[in-house]
Amino acid sequence: MAVDWEEFDKDVDIENLEKDVEEASSREFEDYPDVPYGKYEVKITKLELTKSKKGDPMLSVWFQIINGEQKDRLVFMNQILLQGFQIHTANEFLRSLKTDEIVEFKGYAKYNILILNIYEKIVDNEYELDYQENKKGYKTFKILQKFENTENSNNSDFETEDLGW
Repeated sequence: MAVDWEEFDKDVDIENLEKDVEEASSREFEDYPDVPYGKYEVKITKLELTKSKKGDPMLSVWFQIINGEQKDRLVFMNQILLQGFQIHTANEFLRSLKTDEIVEFKGYAKYNILILNIYEKIVDNEYELDYQENKKGYKTFKILQKFENTENSNNSDFETEDLGW
């Protein structure tokens, strides 16, 4: 099935997007330093099982910051899923999103379906993310709370354990 890109163009402010592309092309990569560690209100714009550059299974999560000085910047979490502790860490993260899905690993094909189901349920949710670095220099991602939103009023604030990523 072919995509009707003209229909897509109608829904996008092409003029402003062209200006953004022009501005981005005039900047050096150094103009975009990593997002500083800290606590951010985010929405998850990508949650999927994918492959790493080496071809290993990996959980990929993109957090978009939705307010403050870093608004619209992205924080990336990539968790390789080859060993038990890696899958356990991913499971704990998925549970912290507080859906009604039973999070368990029963093979990669079923895990992919689970991740897709979770993403479908959280796509409009907002979270408080604590983004830090541990003593070993690894980035850590901790969901501190899920915010109420008017579209999905059965959500509630919650606390989670430090996932140590």
